[in-house]
Amino acid sequence: MAARPAVATAWSAAGVALAGLFRIAQLVRHPRPIHSRGALFDASLTWVGGADSGIDWVDQPAGTRQTGVGRVSRSVGLPPALPDILGLAVRVETPEGPADLELSTSGVGVPGRFALMPHLRAEGGWFGTLLPYRGRHGNVMLGARVRLSASAVPTSPDERSAGAVGPWLFDLYSAPLTGRWRRFATLELTATTDADDTTGLRFDAVRRPLPGAGFAAWHRRVREPSYRAVQGR
Repeated sequence: MAARPAVATAWSAAGVALAGLFRIAQLVRHPRPIHSRGALFDASLTWVGGADSGIDWVDQPAGTRQTGVGRVSRSVGLPPALPDILGLAVRVETPEGPADLELSTSGVGVPGRFALMPHLRAEGGWFGTLLPYRGRHGNVMLGARVRLSASAVPTSPDERSAGAVGPWLFDLYSAPLTGRWRRFATLELTATTDADDTTGLRFDAVRRPLPGAGFAAWHRRVREPSYRAVQGR
C-alpha cells in the first residue's frame, strides 16, 4: 500500500519540476514560453461515425457537426526552415460547453506515439495527444493527420497573412493505448477575419475536457502545475 503514495509523490514532483522549467522559459519568452505565436483559424468538425472509443465526444454519430477555433503553432519558435515541434489546438463548442483538444507532432506507432517529434511542415507530421485520455473502455489516444492541400498549413500569423489558401483538412483518429488508429471525424480549418494571434486565447485540455473524456490522477499531477505557472491560474 505504501507504494501508491510514493508513486503519487513522484508524479507530483515531476509536475513541479516541469512547472519550474516553464517559469524559467517564460522569463525569456513572455507571455507564452512555448507555442508563443500561432496561426488562428475558424474550425469545423464533421463526424464520420462508427467509433467505439468509450469517449462520448469521439463516438458521436456520422453527420454530427461542431464549430470552434483552431490554432497551429511552432513550439520553440525556430525559423520555418528548421524542424520544430508543431502544435494543433482546437476549441469546439459542445452542448456541454467549450472543450479543448491539444495535439503535438509525435510518432504513429509504439513507442513513438508517446514522444515529441520535430517536423518542418504540418503536412509531413502526425499529431497526437502523447498522454492518454480515460474512457469507459480504458485508455484512449487521439491523433490527427493533414490531408493533401493546395498550400502549406500556416504555423504563424506571418504565414497566414502571406495569402495562404485554404481550407486545410485534418483527419482525426482514436486508438487504444497501443492499438490501431481509427478515423472518427474530419477537421476543417479556414481563414479567420483576423490573421493575427490572440494572446488572450489559452487552450487547456484538462480544464476544458472533451465530453466523456477523463484523465488519470498521475496525468493531472504532471500537467496542472505547469499550466498554472504559465496561465496564471
